Amino acid sequence: MEYNNVHKEGLTLGVYNLKFGKEKMAIDVPDKNLLGVLRSREVPCAATEEEAVRKALADPIGSPCIDQKAKAGEKVCIVVCDLTRAWQHPSLYLPLLVDEVKKGGVRDEDIFFLVGTGTHRSHTPEEHKFLLGDQLYGRYRVFDHESKTAEMTDFGETSYGTPVRINKMAADADHVILTGGIVYHFMSGWGGGRKAVLPGISSYETVMANHALALNPPPGKGRNWVCRGGNVEGNLIHLDMVEAAEKLKPSFLLNVIMNAEGKIGWAVAGDWRKAHEAGRNLVDSVDAIAIPQLADLVVASACGYPKDINFYQSTKALFNAQDAARPGGAIVILASCVEGYGNQEVQTMLQKFKNSDEREAELRREFTIAKHVGYCAGQAAEQFDLHFVTDMDPRLLEGTGITISRTLDEALKKIYAVHGQELKTWLMPQGANTLPKLNS
Repeated sequence: MEYNNVHKEGLTLGVYNLKFGKEKMAIDVPDKNLLGVLRSREVPCAATEEEAVRKALADPIGSPCIDQKAKAGEKVCIVVCDLTRAWQHPSLYLPLLVDEVKKGGVRDEDIFFLVGTGTHRSHTPEEHKFLLGDQLYGRYRVFDHESKTAEMTDFGETSYGTPVRINKMAADADHVILTGGIVYHFMSGWGGGRKAVLPGISSYETVMANHALALNPPPGKGRNWVCRGGNVEGNLIHLDMVEAAEKLKPSFLLNVIMNAEGKIGWAVAGDWRKAHEAGRNLVDSVDAIAIPQLADLVVASACGYPKDINFYQSTKALFNAQDAARPGGAIVILASCVEGYGNQEVQTMLQKFKNSDEREAELRREFTIAKHVGYCAGQAAEQFDLHFVTDMDPRLLEGTGITISRTLDEALKKIYAVHGQELKTWLMPQGANTLPKLNS
């Protein structure tokens, strides 16, 4: 990674525009205080989404092409994302993948799709059609994984003590193909790859045991910080997921990576471990920015609508921004949040429980991703002077430690009154995407 350059994008020197909902807000930072503007790099990508996918399928990493592996008479299970990950554009890449599978002689009736819902809800027929697209829906069988009721195959335990129970339909198939998208994930390091298996098509008990690794084993010791965005070294959640996926022995992987326009800019295919590693490196080449020091003040946009549609989604920017701020420093998140919290469990964690100790106890009682998001957001409010510029009702965040403002100027006045005006500052116009990494 290279150090960022300070980008000058404003109308006048030192003025920068940051997205907020469907609008923009301007910030004027004196050059002497501005450490830099952290934004994703412009890396060449495919001319079209279809080109990116076809190129990956034609040149798989660490594996023969899928048509050389799946043969006539064999049953093929294709694990696909659920509706919450539809930004990956599965209806575009799945038909291209199926075309490659069929080149090996596999019949239509021997191909089926298994929606990796994890612990999420099941889908309607209309939602299945949206995920698969007109070319595939109605032609192939599609099933939802149901973490609490689906028939499971027992694969024993991982070395971390996680019971591995995986959807029997996938376990009984001759070939399992994993699909998905690779982005930073605040617990497992990155999305995609092994996550199609765990949590995607694993039992509720398997998912909960895996996710509980996000906390240090002794009660009261809080978050396990190796389980964080952009890190797989020693990341217990990631390593546990890999062990679980290994037991299923997936035959192939196709993962996509989105560009700044929200389209498929790159794709990786092949061996489920090697291709995913290549995809992680690609994401880093675009979105990981090395920084030489932590700042007194970080101002980050959650990337505007729809990424800042609610508080739950906007925490992606918060979790990235805190990696650029010194302990006790100030963080400002620009997030309209027109739909409020966007998740009842996040709201309950922040409003009902008053500190990290209480939230940790609730999280250990019953772990969910949403509760963990609430726990981490509350912890950030304790460790930093945390401000949200938002359209949310201020009463919704009373007692959470998060200071609410309606404008960026209002938030900065509050911060300067406490910390003074000579604050070394990082700006993050793409806060939900860009991951700062302190150069040790």
